[in-house]
Amino acid sequence: MARIKSKTLFDLVKSLNKNEKRYFKIVVSGSKESDDKKIVQLFDHIAALENFEDEDVFNKIPHFKVTQLSNLKAYLFEKILQVLRAYHASKIKDIQIREQIDFAQILFERRLYSQAKRCMDKAKKMAEANMNLELQLEILKMEKNAVLQNMGDLDNNVDQLVAEVQQLNGQINNINTFTNLSIQLNSFYTRIGFIRDEQDEHRIKDFFKTNISAYNEQALTTIELLNLYRLYIGYYFFLQDFEHGYTYSKKLETTFEALPTLIESMPDDYIKSLNNLLIAQNKLFRYHEFVATNKKLQAFASRSSIRINENMRIRLLKYFYMHEINKFFMTGDFDKGVELIIHEQGKEINALLAMLDKHSALVLNYKIACLYFGAGNFSQSAKTLNKIINITSTDLREDLHCFARIMNLVCHYELGNFDVIKHYIISTYRFLLKKDDLRLFQKFVLSFLKNLSTDTDAKGLVAQFKNLKSQLLTLVESPYEKRAFIYFDIISWLESKIEKRSVQEIIKEKFESRIQN
Repeated sequence: MARIKSKTLFDLVKSLNKNEKRYFKIVVSGSKESDDKKIVQLFDHIAALENFEDEDVFNKIPHFKVTQLSNLKAYLFEKILQVLRAYHASKIKDIQIREQIDFAQILFERRLYSQAKRCMDKAKKMAEANMNLELQLEILKMEKNAVLQNMGDLDNNVDQLVAEVQQLNGQINNINTFTNLSIQLNSFYTRIGFIRDEQDEHRIKDFFKTNISAYNEQALTTIELLNLYRLYIGYYFFLQDFEHGYTYSKKLETTFEALPTLIESMPDDYIKSLNNLLIAQNKLFRYHEFVATNKKLQAFASRSSIRINENMRIRLLKYFYMHEINKFFMTGDFDKGVELIIHEQGKEINALLAMLDKHSALVLNYKIACLYFGAGNFSQSAKTLNKIINITSTDLREDLHCFARIMNLVCHYELGNFDVIKHYIISTYRFLLKKDDLRLFQKFVLSFLKNLSTDTDAKGLVAQFKNLKSQLLTLVESPYEKRAFIYFDIISWLESKIEKRSVQEIIKEKFESRIQN
């Protein structure tokens, strides 16, 4: 058996819910095999621990031999996976399809051709309903093999079989083109964030045009359309073209909701489609649509017909917090946001941050920092921003690393830490130059902070704030500089300093005005 590391086994055991643990114990405890009894003991021991070390096993279960443990860990790991497969088989369509394919293979080997064909036909119908092209192709491969070996009267129409294979290969090739391009664009985005300049735009557009093959949208199947729309959403979001991103997000949502069975067979993809739509609605300030879509997403988690696995549970939780925070950004209810996100559900969000991938954790921490900033808690905002600034590897979302440093400077200004601002300005300049991200927005803000003096009177400060605001307003409609205002609503902060009101008041007022209009 393959060697299994203790942490690998520990993480698997800890991932089981109560029902899965109970089912495992029922299945394995009924066995008369001595090794099965031993792995039940090992399973119970691991399930009760906070951390797992091999030495603890020998203290707790002294009759285990050192030479046995490695094999027992591997056997327990494999047994858990087998039991989980059986437990969830009735809920996971792909497992059911593969089971029928396996049955057909066994029956073929026994020369029970008619029974094998029934299993293949059943598997084929299920694979088509589930839009699993790869399994459909595997079934067709078995049918071709049966024809080549003259295995009984399979009623195969050879021409039809060849046509089906060609059609499927064409669909799979299209989907591979769309998905390959999607992950490549996503790789660019997770590294640099939104496009920074004209050079970025030309590079992305040229790359896209070069790699997208010709297609007729009207001739594409549903599964091809889903992947095509996802590709265009990511492409337009990357370019900050949220109008087109919104159009394709609506197309994706409509395609799913026109086929309710599709939502049940691809729930994770449907959740992602709603998330994309919420992002577009937020960026375009379609507030009422945003609220309606957000309610739809939250209601989805309670649908009894949908099996919510652990991956989907974490995804739904991540989307819940991301979009709740986005809603507070739109309405200006920062105090309410801090109360809900930090005070009422602080433990949950900290646990979530520990489970998220690095990119998602980075984005969520940045949003939390902005939430604190809007509520006027500049100390906590700077503390959260430092979680981003202190990350040694800055090749992930370079844009967030850049704007975290700009925002951190503003926090220290608000806190009156003028002695550290000079030092931070120098280090921020160096960082922006290293990352090739010193744009007009950054230059204006850094120059403003650099020239601020504690000796400046109130009237002089207001004049400086007004001057910076007028400089930045010239950038709001710039196709490349406008990305800065996605990360940090500095205009509202400047207005709060000029009018001597809180950021929260300013944004609430803007929200009311936009809603009325």
